[in-house]
Parts: sequence; structure tokens; C-alpha cells
Amino acid sequence: MAAESPTRPPPPAVDEAWALFLDVDGTLLEFAADPASVQVSDALRTTLERLHRRLDGALALVSGRPLSVLDGLFAPLRLPSAGLHGLERRNGARRAPPPHVPPALARIRAEAERLVERLPGTLVEDKGVGIGLHWRRAPRHGPAMRTFAERVLPRLPGYRLQHGDHVVELRPGGADKGDAIAAMLQEPPFQGRTPVFVGDDLTDEHGFAIVNARHGHSILVGARDNSAAHFALPDVAAVHTWLEETPSA
Repeated sequence: MAAESPTRPPPPAVDEAWALFLDVDGTLLEFAADPASVQVSDALRTTLERLHRRLDGALALVSGRPLSVLDGLFAPLRLPSAGLHGLERRNGARRAPPPHVPPALARIRAEAERLVERLPGTLVEDKGVGIGLHWRRAPRHGPAMRTFAERVLPRLPGYRLQHGDHVVELRPGGADKGDAIAAMLQEPPFQGRTPVFVGDDLTDEHGFAIVNARHGHSILVGARDNSAAHFALPDVAAVHTWLEETPSA
């Protein structure tokens, strides 16, 4: 259920009894017109590594990016993570099997590449088992990108559309970020801790719902009115400051 008021207080300080789940794009990292162009600062890596130790390992990334991309971005850190909105999940050595890739996806990806050639400022993001269609640099092309996604979706049985900020994804149905968080909360080192999820986009609402149902803390990054989050931080820089202010063990 959406919050009744767009005004949300700042979250409490990070507590060592938490299980902390962090979205990546728009939360830990600023959005980029090309998702492949983002970089992780040494300062952020240091902060996450310190928090991971402080929480006895109960810190995870929860992202729409594949696990392989997350590992590349945050290397040499290799944190517990959920990728592709929960379709991929790794907690320590345990990793959920990847979903099946239908043969039609390659043909649709090629069609999408031809489409973006005609729509300057748009791009296709290859997510392995899915496709992201981006138009952040050219908002006027959003309707055309969404129409394409809706038109090809019937050719991908079992797939769904995942709408986000200037992006729509063709992705397998099933798990979402909330499902990934719920699964991790049943396993050490997350089990028995207070769940906390920080995110910014519509895709993060599933995670907010899960932590709210478990009497945890849901934290929205930004000022979007229609959200189930109980707390808010204004932007990515504020997230970094909040994480950095956590005292060392």
C-alpha cells in the first residue's frame, strides 16, 4: 500500500542487528544514460566492505543488473547479491540456477538493436536472459520503446515487462526483488535480523513490501510520492553519507 504522505523522515542509523539490502542504480550509483558507463568509487567499496564486516556478512546488493556485472562493478568485493530483479541470487557459495533463455530472445534483441539505430539517444542493454530498453537521453522515444516491448512480449512465453525509470525490460516472470530478500532472510547470515531495504525505483516496491511485512525498515531514495517506503533519503550522495556515518566495530 502506498504511503499516505510524500513526507518521510530520514532513516535511523545503521544498526549491527540489521540485514541490509541495497539497490544499486539510483541508490548506490547515480543513473547514467549508458548503464555500462557507471563506475564504483574506492570510497564506496571501502564503506561497503566495512559494513559487510560490521553486519557479520548480512549485507547484500539487490539489483536489476546480472550478478556477473555486479561482481565486475564492485570488484574485488564479492558480496551476497540478487541480480536481474531476483532471478539470480547468490548468498556465499550458494547460487540459484539461472533461468532458461528462449531462442526467440536473440532474434528480438537483434530487432531491438535495429530499432535503436532509428531512435537516437536510445540503447539496448543485454542482460543475458533479458533485454533492457533505455531512453534516458531521449525521453521522446519512450512510447516507441514501450510499444516495441509490448509487441514482442507474446513471442516470449513466460516473460513479463518490468517498467522502470526511463527503461522497460523484457525479463522472465517469477521472482522479484521482494522474493529475493525473503529467500535470503531464511538463510544465514541474514536470518533472525531486522530487514532493511534501500531503493529508489518502482521495481524496489516489492522489496519495501517484504521488509514492511517483517517489521523492518523501508527506505526510499528520492521524493516519489507513490511508495510503500517508511523513510527517505534525498539522493545517492545522502545514501553514501548515511552509510559512511555508521561507526566501525
